[in-house]
Amino acid sequence: MSGRAKEQDRSVSSATADDTAKGPITVTEAFFAAFRHHPSGVAIITADAGEGPVALTVSSLISVSASPPTVAFSLSASSSTAKAVEKAKTVVIHFVRRGDMELARVCATSGVDRFGEHVRWERLASGEPHYPQVDFWFRAALRDRLALPGACLMTAELLSASPLAQNGRGDDALVYANRSWHELRPMPGETKPLLLWPEDSATF
Repeated sequence: MSGRAKEQDRSVSSATADDTAKGPITVTEAFFAAFRHHPSGVAIITADAGEGPVALTVSSLISVSASPPTVAFSLSASSSTAKAVEKAKTVVIHFVRRGDMELARVCATSGVDRFGEHVRWERLASGEPHYPQVDFWFRAALRDRLALPGACLMTAELLSASPLAQNGRGDDALVYANRSWHELRPMPGETKPLLLWPEDSATF
């Protein structure tokens, strides 16, 4: 067994008596448990590398830098759709809201025609496929690719925004956690947003 494999197989100490009774868990098991309950935003990525339009739903989209505006997301190495996205030079990144949940389901379901007659879609003047019913989207150029075991991390520079982006967004975000869809709700009582110091983040 390699040193890396041994490292991954090290068990994590249990935090409670009940957990101790179940026995120790591996770092991999703890990883899945932690991220299962770590909410993330939902986005749909569309592209066409010359072999026809493709689309997929991701919950891994993150902001990287504001200058130039750059994001990142991960793709599964076993997904044929993800491989088609990797071949593209540009993509369209749709920021999904609650009202777009059914479209997000379609783009997350294997074997479903994501550009069939039942789905409204168009092409931008530059040729990329996109879903016009999603108000907030960006056209982006794929920049760097980092191949990892079972996945590929992609970075993309945002080139242009949807016309409705200037209107901002309401409190109707869709999030994904514990293998299901959720909506965000305000905390009870008056709460102040957490402000990050400029040096803490490249995007806030």
